[in-house]
Amino acid sequence: MKKKINIITLGCSKNLVDSEVLMGQLKENYSIAHDSNEDAEVIVINTCGFIHDAKEESIDTILRAVQSKIDGNTKKVIVTGCLSERYKKDLSAEIKDVDGFFGVNELPEILNALDTDYKKELIGERLITTPKHYAYLKISEGCNRNCSFCAIPLIRGKHKSKSKEEIIKEVNFLAKQGVKEVMLIAQDLTWYGIDIYNKRELPDLLGKISKVEGIEWIRLHYTYPANFPTGLLKVMRENPKVCSYMDMPLQHISSRILRSMKRGLGGEKTESLIEKIKFEVPDIAIRTTLIVGYPGETEEEFEDLMSFVKRTKFERLGVFTYSPEEDTAAYKLEDDVPEDVKEDRRDRIMMLQQDISYETNRQQVGKEMRVIIDKKEGDNYIGRTEYDSPEVDNEVIISPGTKELMIGEFYNVRIIGFDFFDLNAEIA
Repeated sequence: MKKKINIITLGCSKNLVDSEVLMGQLKENYSIAHDSNEDAEVIVINTCGFIHDAKEESIDTILRAVQSKIDGNTKKVIVTGCLSERYKKDLSAEIKDVDGFFGVNELPEILNALDTDYKKELIGERLITTPKHYAYLKISEGCNRNCSFCAIPLIRGKHKSKSKEEIIKEVNFLAKQGVKEVMLIAQDLTWYGIDIYNKRELPDLLGKISKVEGIEWIRLHYTYPANFPTGLLKVMRENPKVCSYMDMPLQHISSRILRSMKRGLGGEKTESLIEKIKFEVPDIAIRTTLIVGYPGETEEEFEDLMSFVKRTKFERLGVFTYSPEEDTAAYKLEDDVPEDVKEDRRDRIMMLQQDISYETNRQQVGKEMRVIIDKKEGDNYIGRTEYDSPEVDNEVIISPGTKELMIGEFYNVRIIGFDFFDLNAEIA
């Protein structure tokens, strides 16, 4: 009997890919569970260390695993990921019952601790944990940006692109597993290729991925506004497999705050870039994230941000309250916006976005749209349009009538209803 191992993944989709790669290496030696509540002989926790709440969740998860070991339900606890990378020394001194703390680039060392040899022949392969019709595709690691509030470069290091050949090999592997939608992830997709090809190669990479048989949708997450490669817009407009969807965290619109954040682009140029993107790809859905309560943010600067959101009408939007991160440039600034003010500002923007989303959805009624079916809930099927990424965006709730739909297949639907964040539809 193989030992049972439970891989617990916290944080972002980049962490999820790391866990899937680890599981792919372990599958011959272990019976693998992912995010399971059941007892396992070995627990591996892939931690997040991005913001305060994520750190707390990671610590709590480690302590629960350690208690399971103390109770005799678990024999070994391994900790990896961003929190472990950043605070390995402190964690190992404080939590002594953990059998090993490892950083984000120590896969062979983790495998050795789990009595498994690293298999180079498995590069590009992994054990997919998402529904089999979609998967995340990490095209690079690390980041060369110097945003004042972000610790990711401290944790993940400098930007390092995967080669096109390695990426296409992975896409072919995913397609053979039944994946139809790949979501490209990186700390900054637009930087792809500079380090190994001496130029931005994301447009060319998209063309190569779109030629892989079986891939129907290619979705872009985490693009960066400064020095945005506008040639990418032509690819998005002309290549039908590239979704009219872009995740571009803008963080703010105040030029003073953007300078302090070291974002490399002021408010006016940020707004001009969004206008250009919408002009060149008229049907695009832009997802953005903002930070409120950054050190020194005045009520006037916040109101400017509200006005920007109101006139831009982002299709998808999320808001974080500022959280000081050790060893970042902003950590030296006085965190002078009270927590209750931060939370109030976040809530005010989200209330505004709720109204924008409601009006955007209202305008979809009567239209026909192509959706992919993610799951079934009760009598209804849950799908997504090309304008929506799983977990974070809108869903399409479909009443199939007498027709049985297939999970992971595409269908044309007619929008017949809506609410603030979802659409209702019937098969067209």
